[in-house]
Amino acid sequence: MSTASMPSFTNLDDLVRLVDDRRDIYVRWSRGPDPDLRSASSTDDLTGVRLPGLSASALGVEDWWEERPARLWIARRLYDYCHLPRLKDPLTRPWALRGREVGRGPDNEPLVVDVEPLAWIGDDVITEAVDLVERQPGPWGTLDRHRMRQ
Repeated sequence: MSTASMPSFTNLDDLVRLVDDRRDIYVRWSRGPDPDLRSASSTDDLTGVRLPGLSASALGVEDWWEERPARLWIARRLYDYCHLPRLKDPLTRPWALRGREVGRGPDNEPLVVDVEPLAWIGDDVITEAVDLVERQPGPWGTLDRHRMRQ
């Protein structure tokens, strides 16, 4: 599926329904499937090492999450990397994909192959996820390393 014809999620609940009890759904933050599928791998920013798949974040709910809301789990997974468009590249966008995990990257992120693009994750979904996470008790934060160094 090319970027031009890919649908978009416009609310968090639709994404939650897609993930349901699946373990093969991921979110990737990049310029999109077209450039990613041409290269079929990510590169470690620190060392320049080519990785054996695309780095992504698993959206499937882990067993230890127990009966807590899947909606909050998925919101947190989106929240963790929502800083990337600001930090790396303003053309970076989140998109959902189905894939097969083949290893772990240097940040312990899943590396996936046999990628099937599913849909863009729209700005409204990210806004909804950020709002939900920021209403939770406790000091949550994104995985923005630059913010941590300041």
